[in-house]
Amino acid sequence: MKLAVAALLVGSAAAFAPVAFNPRQSSSLSAELLSKQTGISSLDPSVIASYASLGLPADKILAEYVWVDAEGGTRSKTRTLPAAKGESVDKLPKWNFDGSSTGQAPGDDSEVILRPVRIFRDPFRPRSDGVDNILVMCDCYTPAGDAIESNTRAVAESQFEGKEDEVCWFGLEQEFTLFNLDEVTPLGWPKGGMPSRPQGPYYCSVGPENNFGRQITESLYRACLYAGIEISGTNGEVMPGQQEYQVGPCVGIDAGDQLMMSRYILQRVCEDFQVYCTLHPKPIVDGDWNGAGMHTNVSTKAMREEGGLKDIKEAIYKLGAKHAEHIAVYGEGNELRLTGKFETASVDEFCYGVANRGASIRIGRDTEAEGKGYFEDRRPSSNADPYVVCGKIFDTITEDVEVPVIEPMNKEEA
Repeated sequence: MKLAVAALLVGSAAAFAPVAFNPRQSSSLSAELLSKQTGISSLDPSVIASYASLGLPADKILAEYVWVDAEGGTRSKTRTLPAAKGESVDKLPKWNFDGSSTGQAPGDDSEVILRPVRIFRDPFRPRSDGVDNILVMCDCYTPAGDAIESNTRAVAESQFEGKEDEVCWFGLEQEFTLFNLDEVTPLGWPKGGMPSRPQGPYYCSVGPENNFGRQITESLYRACLYAGIEISGTNGEVMPGQQEYQVGPCVGIDAGDQLMMSRYILQRVCEDFQVYCTLHPKPIVDGDWNGAGMHTNVSTKAMREEGGLKDIKEAIYKLGAKHAEHIAVYGEGNELRLTGKFETASVDEFCYGVANRGASIRIGRDTEAEGKGYFEDRRPSSNADPYVVCGKIFDTITEDVEVPVIEPMNKEEA
């Protein structure tokens, strides 16, 4: 990658101050310098491309098995399989990994079993021979067949089981923040300082002075579409260096599978661009800057039918009755974000309103006007587990219980 292009990605030419060349310096020192500069790979792309251009046997595929680790991040490893195995999840073999190295098993009994649950096309290993290499979303079990503690998918699966007639749609809005490799300076920010302009010009922005990381989001967008993920849009977010994409609508547990695989793809894209990506809900605590969330849009079959607004409000009342329970599982560090400022409601209070982005739950103007549609839970943080969030919401709103009515905090028409 040329330095000029890399500088545009980073949004700061200062990151590429010239380094005096000393022919006596070791190649390892040069590699070390390059590896610390965001946007520059220490490996020669032309060399990588020469190997990537080599053809693969038509009867074999590369299958990248992806799973969620103990911290909620993703891990993966590759195996070679007969091409026919990639036709369906049922044909894929189970695999295993060393759980003692991921915090998911003790050292004296470290084998964790990977169970394939969803197949996606691999955008990082495309082929031109009509055969697809694949990404395989997996969940994790003990050799005895029990879900391990960090397998939140298994819990969500049980929450959705038997209620398929609800046909619950989820649309997940994943915000993320891009940093230089120092993990301190967001893209577009001066090193050791803050932007000279406050929030405002960066949201859905254009221009090199406003949008930082567009090429990363564009690359993610294409990679997700290629993979078969229902990515429905992207936009620049309110804080400079912050971006967002949306996944959905997806039905039930598939929302968790698709969002988690999209996070894996995001990290792989950032790896290629040599940019650090964080899902922390409040990456910049000082100053008047928005946090990052995973706003979750929800719609059951009944909510989409005539008179569905009544079902939406009943679901919201149920969520309000269990506000503390939901907050407890909506992401680490979320209390730093849910302050009642910067388009959030207070972590300690529950409220809802039409067109109110300062509420816990928002009902859109279109939904109100049509009397049916969906609602948006604005409380989940950007690092929230999508299996936990979707399963918890579904479990709560489908309970057969009576709860108190909550008065709305509606915004007046503009």
